[in-house]
Amino acid sequence: MVKHLLKPFGLCMLMVAIGVPFFSSQAQAHGGLALAEDMCRLTIGPYNMHFTGYQPDNTRNKEFCEDIPATGRTVVVLDYMEDELRPMPTEVRIIKDTGSEKDLQAITVLHLPPKVYPAGSVNFEHNFDQPGKFIGLVTVGDKHVSRFPFSVGETKIWLPPSYFLIAFAGVAVILAIIFFTMRGRGNTSSKTVS
Repeated sequence: MVKHLLKPFGLCMLMVAIGVPFFSSQAQAHGGLALAEDMCRLTIGPYNMHFTGYQPDNTRNKEFCEDIPATGRTVVVLDYMEDELRPMPTEVRIIKDTGSEKDLQAITVLHLPPKVYPAGSVNFEHNFDQPGKFIGLVTVGDKHVSRFPFSVGETKIWLPPSYFLIAFAGVAVILAIIFFTMRGRGNTSSKTVS
């Protein structure tokens, strides 16, 4: 009986072993923003910026990467990861996520006009006085734009990383196979006895 259970069990374990590393190695993306190697990377065409956010009044020096945890004073720092960005003008705009961008001026909450940052770092501060959904737009040169949605002060339901979900699904499949295999064995043996 154990020999028969090992075949489906071994097959499921192989599927989980193959699937978990694949899903856990993928970066969790949020628009143009991705978490890679313990840092937030903002992708703008062929270029990258390191994105760091702080809320010194709420969380002191704790950094955030995507969604802003609370309303209030927020400091954002964008560091160029390639020197080719230094001579190019960079524009930063934060808009309310209304579903329409027809009147960009009306929904803009922060705008840094195009400017060259030869030191390779753009930093700004903004006071988000209300929770909500926003979109960050970073434009480098005339054609490279990164667009990333984020929320401010909205509580989120915590979901485990995808590899935990894959592992959980694999265990559920294994348990289902074992259950149905044992149930089938029980029915077979009771028929042969009578």
